[in-house]
Amino acid sequence: MPASPSTARVINDRLALRLLQQEGPLTAGQLKQLTGLSRPTVADLVERLTDARLITVVGEAGAQRRGPNAKLYGIVADRAHLAALDVRTESVSVVVSDLVGAVLAEASVPIGGDTGTGPAVEQAVTLVERVAKEAGADRLHTVGIGAPGLIDPVTGELRDSSSLPAWHRRLVAALQERFLEARVNVENETNLAALAEQRDGVARDRDTFVLLWLGHGTGAAVVLDGSLRRGASGGTGEIGFLPVPGTSGPPSALDCAGGFHSLAGSAAIVELAETYGLTVDAASVPEPLAAGVVRAAVALVAGASGEHAGDEDAKGSGASERFLDAFADRLALGVAAVVAVLDPGCVVLGGEVGQAGGEVLAGRVEERVRRMSPLATVVRTTGLGGSAVLRGALLTARDAAQDELFTPPDR
Repeated sequence: MPASPSTARVINDRLALRLLQQEGPLTAGQLKQLTGLSRPTVADLVERLTDARLITVVGEAGAQRRGPNAKLYGIVADRAHLAALDVRTESVSVVVSDLVGAVLAEASVPIGGDTGTGPAVEQAVTLVERVAKEAGADRLHTVGIGAPGLIDPVTGELRDSSSLPAWHRRLVAALQERFLEARVNVENETNLAALAEQRDGVARDRDTFVLLWLGHGTGAAVVLDGSLRRGASGGTGEIGFLPVPGTSGPPSALDCAGGFHSLAGSAAIVELAETYGLTVDAASVPEPLAAGVVRAAVALVAGASGEHAGDEDAKGSGASERFLDAFADRLALGVAAVVAVLDPGCVVLGGEVGQAGGEVLAGRVEERVRRMSPLATVVRTTGLGGSAVLRGALLTARDAAQDELFTPPDR
């Protein structure tokens, strides 16, 4: 059955808006060429979208072209403002952007573990208000939040967890109360990181892959056939609870101690490095301590291979090599388990630790997985690191806002 005229208009309008979002400003002639629509149809949709204040004239195509056909149309970027939050155990980062995703302002605030629930929530909400003001946003259309923990697939809310600060769950409700007109969405941080890698990172060429998050804790995100998989209870990728050898005992339903987290979480990484004589002063690194330790080990390995390497470099390199080998052994346990069940073909080492390890760590893990599994798997290092969560939250907020705003009212 052919689409009704009103449905066809909506489809054509969305197509034109998506092209303008992807390609940037275009002339009516370029829209005609890219959409395949007739000249009168394009003229109608341009008028419709202009009247709806979704697009506007932003310039001309060139000095050689004059008249109405030379007008360049672009999306009205300030039609809506968006906010993205990366909520960590002891910090919150905020970005505010326009409708096309251009960052207008950003900031972070530490939240200590001894901060009460009320003060912690107020600090985070005040930060969002301040960043929005700096961005010139009178109101926020959509707020995307990335947080650790399980997201209920029915309600979309962050589920209660004894291992997470109480202010995490309160923050979502507080933001909705403070920004009454905004749509507030929360998603697992690792899932958002995977979406960012899929759109803007090292997994752009992959419809199926797994992102292994390596930060304060561990997590995994699963993308199959282009779609993020959350599972029946929203717990797909809770790899920290994966039972593995080499721990004090199996994990419990309330605590991942004894699971993969005990081998690859930040505390475990720092402890492992210390057994090889590798230490880093926390005050000297502008990143999580575990990432600083891994980055220092990688630098020592690279430095020892240089032309002017001395005995001390060789000694430090030897300890770093052994540490990275031992860490890769641990990571391979988790990766091999994921590969055996999902056969994703590609695993991305994400988070600050994955970025710090770079190709040196990714290569070691891939080599071990190749020996452990008959399923061909490439292991890549993140292109976005810890910023992937904010990037993913901003992308989902932008998509949600555009889905609503890119359906102009029928005339």
